[in-house]
Amino acid sequence: MLLGLAIGLVAANLRPALASVGPVLDDVRIDLALTGTLAALLVSLPVFCLGALAPAAPRLARQWGMEPIIAIVLVGIGTGLLLRVLGGTGLLFAGTVMASGAIAVANVLLPALIKRDFPAHSGAMMGIYTMALSGFAAVAAATTVPLGDLIGYGWRGALGVWAILAVLALLLWMPFANVHTPPPIAAPTRSSLLRHALAWEVTVFFGLQSLLFYSVLSWLPSIYRDHGYSPAEAGLVLSAVTFVQIPVSLLVPRFAARARDQRRYIILSTTLTAVGLGGVLVAPTTTPYLWAMIIGVGLGGSFAIGLLLFVLRGRTASDTAQLSAMAQTFGYLLAATGPLMLGAVHDATGSWSPPLALLVVLVVPQFVAGVLAGRPLQIGRSE
Repeated sequence: MLLGLAIGLVAANLRPALASVGPVLDDVRIDLALTGTLAALLVSLPVFCLGALAPAAPRLARQWGMEPIIAIVLVGIGTGLLLRVLGGTGLLFAGTVMASGAIAVANVLLPALIKRDFPAHSGAMMGIYTMALSGFAAVAAATTVPLGDLIGYGWRGALGVWAILAVLALLLWMPFANVHTPPPIAAPTRSSLLRHALAWEVTVFFGLQSLLFYSVLSWLPSIYRDHGYSPAEAGLVLSAVTFVQIPVSLLVPRFAARARDQRRYIILSTTLTAVGLGGVLVAPTTTPYLWAMIIGVGLGGSFAIGLLLFVLRGRTASDTAQLSAMAQTFGYLLAATGPLMLGAVHDATGSWSPPLALLVVLVVPQFVAGVLAGRPLQIGRSE
């Protein structure tokens, strides 16, 4: 029971570092005189780190054990969150890399830990895990600006306050930090896995849903600020995307894990994503919260299923860790191009319509990869 609660609180730290930036991005740009390119890099760099540093997780776990590494991860997140608000542009980017790198390691280890320690309840635990991710992304999107106004210090106080959550999680994790159980993680990703079609189908689906999520997370507040919304109002629109993901993230894995295959859940979630993005493209200010909630249900379902596929498509905890590392490495590297592309297209056209149209188009390959990945197949070391 305590381990499940601790995993949930660790998971709660894996999105506020990213979700808190969008609502105050314009303030950061003004204060630090960031160019449009640097602002786009700031929101893309964390996602790039999630992919580039994910392969380090299996090696660290094999050498030190998963539980001690997760404790170190929490220290890294808290330190990075503080570092990025203590100085100028250099410290902003250095702290972003530190926090994002720590999150990348936890992203890989927590699903493997759930597979190992909760084999009979993996669907329910993945639901709790994804709910914590989505829930605290929502909280960060909705409360970063009000918290900054409350404690003062502008965007620095608004971003730095999230280090407190890392401290709380570390305190709860300490009883497990000295556990040295053998990690269920084998050698680094084998070339056979890289040649496995199912592994790539899972990877492409996960990467494209992540690209859409982080593009929305990074730029939706700016889209609505350009339509005349205040920073707090724009943050609330983004929070509607993320808050609605909480029940979706909790319920979808529980039902999808019991199903023979996950294709119908994938079809529904990707379709809703396209409808919501299309609504923002065609009539952004008509019913902004409706579009935001539709996007949230679609993205929340896709994300929950993407994580669940790591568990369902692997026969063992080692297979899960290998597939998780591969999908998150290549998937997040793909996802990192999303915020950069949107920023570049917006700068080139002066409009948000072309970037939004691009996102709608990208739902199509996500749909195809998801339908293929949703078939009732598994990856095993004997294959």
